[in-house]
Amino acid sequence: MSRLQGDSNRDNRSSTRSAETFTFTPASREKLKARIAIMGVSGSGKTWTGLRLAAALSDRLAVIDTERGAARKYAGLRGVEFDVLQLQSFHPQTLVGALAAAADAGYGAVMVDSWSHFWSGTDGTLEQVERAAKKGYGGNTFAGWSEGTPLQNSMVDALLSYPGHVLATMRAHTEWSLERNDRGQLEPKRLGTRPEQRRGVEYEFDVVAQMDTENRLTVIKSRCPSLHNLKVERPDGAQIARTLLDWLNDGAAGADPASYIDRATAGSASADDLDRLASEIASRGLGATPMLAPDTGAATTLDEFIGARLIGLRAQQ
Repeated sequence: MSRLQGDSNRDNRSSTRSAETFTFTPASREKLKARIAIMGVSGSGKTWTGLRLAAALSDRLAVIDTERGAARKYAGLRGVEFDVLQLQSFHPQTLVGALAAAADAGYGAVMVDSWSHFWSGTDGTLEQVERAAKKGYGGNTFAGWSEGTPLQNSMVDALLSYPGHVLATMRAHTEWSLERNDRGQLEPKRLGTRPEQRRGVEYEFDVVAQMDTENRLTVIKSRCPSLHNLKVERPDGAQIARTLLDWLNDGAAGADPASYIDRATAGSASADDLDRLASEIASRGLGATPMLAPDTGAATTLDEFIGARLIGLRAQQ
């Protein structure tokens, strides 16, 4: 690249930046939907606790079951009723499709039990990275993440953008390190537990709880002040849900993603209307909301659907 070309590119970038506008508006609190993660080892009680909690958040609960029908064993117990979808393959896009179907059916809450399978199970993110590495990158796993990361990110975005309450359980494992003791000898030291999902993903949720083999629940992260540092023996998920709902419902009504679909499919909607609609959706962070396209029934996201409609309208013009 010549110096002249470099200067021209920098000028173009400066022009683009200077054309951008950054407008701050007064913050206001809106009603929220729950974003909860419960992690724990096998037998810690995360499935039952999650079911009780999610069922108390909405009278219509959809369970995406990856645990060979484990959730079904609790159906009807203590009034917990739900519909279930049992999966055998855990490609990240499979979860996006399942969430889109749940949203289209109007389920007020969805529970993924467990989300770990979409990371390390059959056809999960790790398998997609391995396949990509072998197919196109000569076995280079690091390069395989160029395909795995977008799949993982789109799945996370769809889960967190679901237009209802979300609860995800995750398997957990114990992390250890070798450290020298006061006698100078190396010995294993327990660092704690971490979920079987991509590192750090638990921080995407509003409430994160950990359960141990004594069925003890410990909230390790909470944006809901009343649940901060909560520790409960054999927890009643319904009681936790009531506390959480008080916090979630404290605010003005938020945007309904379904209203954007109606506006996008209105016969009078122009390309300019869809442009403004896309900007509004982006400003509210709703672009990754999973949905089924009204015309084809295919799983998509709100952002992709609006974009496809916009391209179609411009092509007609």
